[in-house]
Amino acid sequence: MSSRSPHHPEPDVVALVMAAGVSRRFGSDKRRVELPDGRTLLATTLATVLQVYLRCRLITRRDDDIELALNAFSEQSELRRWEAEHAGDGLGGSLGDAFRHLIAQDEAAVAAAVVLADMPWLKATTCAQLNRHARAERIVVPCHKEKRGHPVLFGRDFWPALAELKEGDGARAIVRANREAVHLVDVDDPGIWRDVDTPQDLAGSEITEG
Repeated sequence: MSSRSPHHPEPDVVALVMAAGVSRRFGSDKRRVELPDGRTLLATTLATVLQVYLRCRLITRRDDDIELALNAFSEQSELRRWEAEHAGDGLGGSLGDAFRHLIAQDEAAVAAAVVLADMPWLKATTCAQLNRHARAERIVVPCHKEKRGHPVLFGRDFWPALAELKEGDGARAIVRANREAVHLVDVDDPGIWRDVDTPQDLAGSEITEG
């Protein structure tokens, strides 16, 4: 069941699913690993995101084979694949590419939700809750048990600065430089800070929808 209202009263937010990493710590392409229900890690994250976001952009490496994107496209026409030219320079490089795409495409959204592709426990209801707080001048950050996580929603006022990123481990410096704009939202969802770095992170963990 979709978490979107039929009248879409919430602010318009576009999702950026960051899937351009190389999975060094996992030891293989973790996006393709199958979970207990038979879905891949990437498909699970996308299924959650596509319940909530009218538009979703899958960010992958330039040298990814198209089969990965086509599989993701198979059931959802609202999903588009964008290439990250600077993926080899870390998450910051991929984020910079993603936001340059957003600006070049003149996306009309008030904010962009940065979703990590390896977070299969994230709840759709959490994404919907965060969307209601989106504003152009805000950086919306979820918090569970006083620990921050993802997705982080960047209002469009911050897109030009994000588009300047070329390397590094993400957008932490931009968040730190704009503390007054950070809007924390308490959520009942430990999935906001549970990602998959190694095969052990998946051991004995069931994925539930919500």
